Amino acid sequence: MESGEKERPKKEAFREPGLRGARTTSLFRAVNPELFIKPNKPVMAFGLLSITLCVGYLGYLHAVRDNQQPLYEAVDGDGEKQMRRRTSRWD
Repeated sequence: MESGEKERPKKEAFREPGLRGARTTSLFRAVNPELFIKPNKPVMAFGLLSITLCVGYLGYLHAVRDNQQPLYEAVDGDGEKQMRRRTSRWD
């Protein structure tokens, strides 16, 4: 062997990086599979799209509901009549 070459490490010295190469119990792997399963990009993209569409739909429903609230006539402390939208007690 020449002086510029380094010895290659043994195959046993290398393990997979991260938790996949760690020594764990079967119970830990069963409870935390997301730590050991390789990421699946198409499934991740589908999930992200689904969550985005659901949140957008909920926002749309909230905006439409605000416009459909019935109006009622309210009287101020000054005695003036005003038209107001009904609001929920939760708001």
